This record gives sequence, C-alpha cells and structure tokens, in this order.
Amino acid sequence: MSSTTLPTKNTAVEPDFLPLEGTDYVEFYVGNAKQAAHYYMSAFGFQALAYAGPETGVKDKASYAVRQHKLTFVLTTPLRPGNEIADHIYKHGDGVKSLSLRVNDAAKAWEETTRRGAKSYLAPVTLKDEEGEVVMSGIYTYGDTIHLFIERKNYSGAFMPGYRAWTNPHFKPADTGLLYVDHCVGNVGWNQMNPWVKFYEDVMGFKNILSFDDDDISTEYSALMSKVMSSGNGFVKFPINEPAEGKKKSQVEEYLEFYNGEGVQHVALATNDIVKTVRELMSRGVEFLKVPTTYYDDLLDRVGHIDEDLAPLRELGILVDRDNEGYLLQLFSKPVEDRPTLFFEIIQRKGAKSFGKGNFKALFEAIEREQEARGNL
Repeated sequence: MSSTTLPTKNTAVEPDFLPLEGTDYVEFYVGNAKQAAHYYMSAFGFQALAYAGPETGVKDKASYAVRQHKLTFVLTTPLRPGNEIADHIYKHGDGVKSLSLRVNDAAKAWEETTRRGAKSYLAPVTLKDEEGEVVMSGIYTYGDTIHLFIERKNYSGAFMPGYRAWTNPHFKPADTGLLYVDHCVGNVGWNQMNPWVKFYEDVMGFKNILSFDDDDISTEYSALMSKVMSSGNGFVKFPINEPAEGKKKSQVEEYLEFYNGEGVQHVALATNDIVKTVRELMSRGVEFLKVPTTYYDDLLDRVGHIDEDLAPLRELGILVDRDNEGYLLQLFSKPVEDRPTLFFEIIQRKGAKSFGKGNFKALFEAIEREQEARGNL
C-alpha cells in the first residue's frame, strides 16, 4: 500500500473552531538554559530576545527567549530539583516541552479544546506589565508535551510579561536564514498513532492530509508509519509517527527508549535558500546526516528540472523530492543532544506541500547507519 493524500472537507460548512495563526514559540526544557541559548545563537543564528528569572521575579526557573525572523525558541531550566521542569529533564533529557500556538482568543481556544476532550494543562490566565497583556492557556498532547495557546494582540513588549528585554551587544551572530517552523513531528508508541490522529481531529479540528504506511517508510531492517495532521487553515502541521514491525529496532523505537516516552522527534525549520543556510550551519558546527553520493546519480531523472545546481546539493548532502505542486529540498541534522532524540530538519519549499516521501529510504538508511554506530539498531 502506498502513501495516501486525503481530500479535505468543505470548510465553508465546517467553520474552524480553532483558527491558529501559526507557531508562536517552541519551548525546550534543558539542563542549562544559558548554555543552550548560546548554542542556538552561535550555531543556528538566533538573536537574544528576552530573559526571565530571579531578576525578573521568577524564582523557580530561568528562561531565555531567542529569535530569528518569525522563529522563536525558549530555553528553560529549573533552579532547584523536585519540580515539573527538573523531573522532565531527568526523565527525558533536554527536549521540547511546549509547541505554543498563536491564537486570537486564548480563553476560547482552551474552552473549545477542553470541551471536546482535551486535558487541561493551564486554564486561561492573563499576564500583565507596563507593555500590555498576554493571555495564555494550555492543554496536554502526547507524552509530556503540551500546547500553549498564546494571545498577544494587546502586548507590545519584547516577549511577554515576566520577561525583560535581553541583549548582548558584544555577541550578535549573523542569522542563518531560518524563517519559521514548517512542521513539528511527534513520535508515539506502538498502536498510538491513530488515537492521536483522532485527538487532533476531534479536539483541535485538524485534518489528516497525508498518510504513510510501513511500505512507504521502510528499509531492509526497520519501518515506521506516519500521518500528517494539519490545522484547518494549514498554518500548523504535526506529522505523527509510530513504530512498525521490522527486523531490527526502528528510529522511533530508539527515540522512545532514550526519551523514555512519547515526544517531539524533530522540528522542521524553513529557509528560502537551503544551500546558503546549510553551508552556514555546517561552518558553525551543526552536523547533518549524509546519504551516499549515488543518491545524486539519477536525481534529475527522478525529480525533473530544479532551479539549483546539482554540485552544491551533492556536496552538502541536500535531498530533493517532488509532488504535484512543485518540489522541496531538505536536510536532517544529527541529534543535537547526547541522547539520540531531538533533531532538526532544514527545508526549502519550491511549491511542494508534501514531506519528501521519495527521500525516505535514503534518509532512514542514513539514520540506521548512525543507530548502528551507537549500537542501537
């Protein structure tokens, strides 16, 4: 069975009860937020944005917000043991805690989703300072991951109340061309993909726009299944992976083992010039998976004409795939933690709305080589 693109229903008769404006920020719980912020600034080209901690009246944690174009990361660390943040890091290592979503009405978003069955993480709360107010609320999703709904239409400060503007005049690394979150991928346990698909359909009004089974995403040794969930307006996309039977341990199984549960596997970051972005990231020490150079021998026969020269794609290991709308270019980093868990995808879309099905085999064989080197295949 092959991948299936699913028709969307007529939204004219099904109004979107949860109109999302996009990803507001991605929050990571980390062991050392100051060092993590420095890493994302120096390696990925983020700029200092805002800080919260004891100096701003927050006594139990420190958070650093960094930004690049429309892409915002928040790195949060606990200041003492014996709390939710510390327990999360002890269990999972550094990882994504919150996929925070921009909305026009955070209270209504919480009411609509909890009424449809979501477990509440945070009832609507209004945060205020001299720059205005931010309303936020939240619900649980897979594992210990949450969605926060962020309403900031009445706020003009650097980030949100509780934070102060943060800058380092002596350290302003140039950006790398990263623009916004294209999609975020979650790994869930055995036979849990469809229940979470139903969660996003029923609770958040998402649509299943693309499905891949183990025939699509498999190698000689391992396999997985995936379904892509999209918000009603298409601004937010969450592919969901689960393991499938194979001869050896799949990448999803390895993730679930080392993360100790379900969570965000990777965040895809958009760029308008992937060659320039990847070259810059590599020069700053970001490591990427490599496919055999034979991948490029018949690339143009597989995908047709592309605007880019083949030589730099081959040099950098950038993958290309085409769908009915156009083509995309993508490359995947190695895990950015010592645990083989979280990684990043760099993606440039030239019309394509898909997720690189034609690259799955080469990509997952590259992942398996890394697994084998770690002794986890």
